[in-house]
Amino acid sequence: LYVSGSGRLVRAMLADGLVDGLHLFVYPLTRGEGPRLFPADAAPAKLSLEATTAYDNGVVYLHYRPQT
Repeated sequence: LYVSGSGRLVRAMLADGLVDGLHLFVYPLTRGEGPRLFPADAAPAKLSLEATTAYDNGVVYLHYRPQT
């Protein structure tokens, strides 16, 4: 299942242990305040970095898997 653009659904799936991988694209801009993928009151998640790619435009791709 691929989820794009629904932070609420991703947070719920993470909380229920239903995520087997996170593919994140980090864009080099600042938003100030706003919704966060990992809220401050969330339980710490143990993730392993599987792969990274840095692009010429400054975007960084990160692939994480939950540690078991």
